[in-house]
Amino acid sequence: MGRRNKKKIVIEDLEVFELADKGRGIAKDKEGRVVFIERVVPGDIVDVMITKKKSSFLQGFPVQFKKLSDIRIEPMCRHFEHCGGCTLQNIPYNKQLEFKENNVVQVLNRIGKIYPEMVIPILPAPSIDFYRNKLEFSFSNKRWLTKEEMDSGISNVEDVLGFHRAGAFDKILDIEKCHLQGGISNDLRNSIKELSIEFGFSYYDARAQTGVMRNMMVKTSSLGQCMLILSINLHDKEKIESFLQAVIIKNPKLTSVYYCINDKLNDFIMDLDMVLVHGKPYIEETLRDVTFRIGPKSFFQTNPKQAERLFDVVETFAGLSGNENVYDLYTGIGSIALYIAHRCKQVVGIEEVAAAIVDAKENMEQNNITNTVFYAGDVKNILTDSFADQHGKPDVLITDPPRAGMHAKVIEMLLTLAAPKLVYVSCNPGTQARDLALLSEKYIVAKSQAIDMFPHTHHIENVVLLTLK
Repeated sequence: MGRRNKKKIVIEDLEVFELADKGRGIAKDKEGRVVFIERVVPGDIVDVMITKKKSSFLQGFPVQFKKLSDIRIEPMCRHFEHCGGCTLQNIPYNKQLEFKENNVVQVLNRIGKIYPEMVIPILPAPSIDFYRNKLEFSFSNKRWLTKEEMDSGISNVEDVLGFHRAGAFDKILDIEKCHLQGGISNDLRNSIKELSIEFGFSYYDARAQTGVMRNMMVKTSSLGQCMLILSINLHDKEKIESFLQAVIIKNPKLTSVYYCINDKLNDFIMDLDMVLVHGKPYIEETLRDVTFRIGPKSFFQTNPKQAERLFDVVETFAGLSGNENVYDLYTGIGSIALYIAHRCKQVVGIEEVAAAIVDAKENMEQNNITNTVFYAGDVKNILTDSFADQHGKPDVLITDPPRAGMHAKVIEMLLTLAAPKLVYVSCNPGTQARDLALLSEKYIVAKSQAIDMFPHTHHIENVVLLTLK
């Protein structure tokens, strides 16, 4: 039965039976149409306000819970209801894994018509809290308010430091404790908020584009090292460094402190000059027998414990014996390439971001690895017949593309190279399925294994081994 509420349709008594690929619940109305529902758990029975209506599906959010699912648990984080980050925290971890694994298989089947010969059980994360080594926080002079707070007429003018809510570019949810990053992260953030107010620094107003305090990034490592990068809209070196000295005194475990001056209209900082005011210019992380130096602009796997296990899966799928010529596409800072280097003859890495290749080469030298070579540039432009002639045809090809997947020209070249083994690592099973369908011209999917890099979120990595037909 449906009723109208403020010109919007509310569908009553929908029972959620599954989670979709973005963590939304799935139900069906009486006409059999799929309804995607935000912020629900399988087993919930809810009344849903419809916000989008298409011929093949509906989309909405719950306005009333008629019955709560038996699998619901109490979230660990006090910010869960409002943050929007760890959307699966109210579901037991074993159920999260079950939903993610099923979703990967369904996406491969539905989008790519891919049916792996072997689906290996999902690899759980060794830690389900405090597992991230990087977090970014934003400053704002306007706090995000709940509906109840807005209805009460309370003012949202307040200096806050935390996360953006989806769709609220100019408001921030103030965060007291985040369960994603351990070490000194929470104490550091809270002390920076306290000290910046003491120093009289204004917080950024995204609409007026004014204010001093803009963003901060915290990078940590399992070796106990911590890097702070402060983005500040202030052209006063003395004031900035005086403030940061106060931060360092209050947080003596900081091993590296940077700042950058951002007076642009956007929050992107990777194009800005980084000024080191304390400690080493990098922090270090060790994965198995390789130590990586991570600078302020370096990209590194955000869950290092699980990254090591991911790389082990890649290595196992590749079946390295020590004599292989390996290509590593979208290599980043060479994480996988350097990790597997001593188990093969040669690794050739390609990465579009030039700064990442600088990091890869530095880490190669620091670890005395001599059988890797790295190239900066777009994979579709570098990976050519002449490139293969120069470096030899690959025995194993590893590809770990961004969420958009691989360019059609890259897939065409992979089919031309016809490496006996192709290991495809993906953070987006949808685009992976699309690419696998194109590669099926010459390859079969021998193995597939999902790996949970980000507990409590809908995100999932999937590793696939393709072998020639």
